[in-house]
Amino acid sequence: MKFYSWLIRYRLYLGLALIAVGVLANVYSGFWPAFPAYLIGAILIAGHFFIGPMRLIQEHMEAGDLEGAKRVLNSIKYPNLLYKPIRSAFFTFKGQLAMMEQDFDTAERNMKKGLDLGTPMKEVKGASMLQMGMISLQKNDFKQAEKYIRQAIREGLPDKENEAAAYLQMCNIMMNKREFRAAKEFFRKAKALKPTTAEIVKQIKELEKHIPRLPG
Repeated sequence: MKFYSWLIRYRLYLGLALIAVGVLANVYSGFWPAFPAYLIGAILIAGHFFIGPMRLIQEHMEAGDLEGAKRVLNSIKYPNLLYKPIRSAFFTFKGQLAMMEQDFDTAERNMKKGLDLGTPMKEVKGASMLQMGMISLQKNDFKQAEKYIRQAIREGLPDKENEAAAYLQMCNIMMNKREFRAAKEFFRKAKALKPTTAEIVKQIKELEKHIPRLPG
């Protein structure tokens, strides 16, 4: 796995070096001895521009290394060359990083770009919609937040933690709208999932103090 990460990081330089080796082999030995170096070099260079280092970004994000993720993102100079689903992931990661830095306008702009490009996995789209809803909540746009989160639930979410987060946000939105019966139902759905994420568990405990007092 470490070798694969190393290969992704340096494949452009390896590709260029192999092309140079191919040129030398072509000059001294002819085309066919040079062909393997040309072919492998071309594949590595194409991979750098059309696939990019997205795996490295994911590794940094999973490790909580935001600075490392930003460095890799900034190393992608021509994102429009990326294969479409990978370009979608690129803008989604940019949006996630901006959201973590509380730059909600930049986060929303990049997340929208990622959604507009589409994704083959409905759960990924659902997770992106949920994040868009979170951004709208941070901007106090409850109407837009409700629209995004309802769509996230319809699309499907990748795990019960995300589902619980979506239901809790819908509970808060319904409380804000004074639709208390709906708020209680969304809270019940969130609690029934038995999430384990510390922040979500904390929110459930806080809401448990207020939900029984709601009318309806």
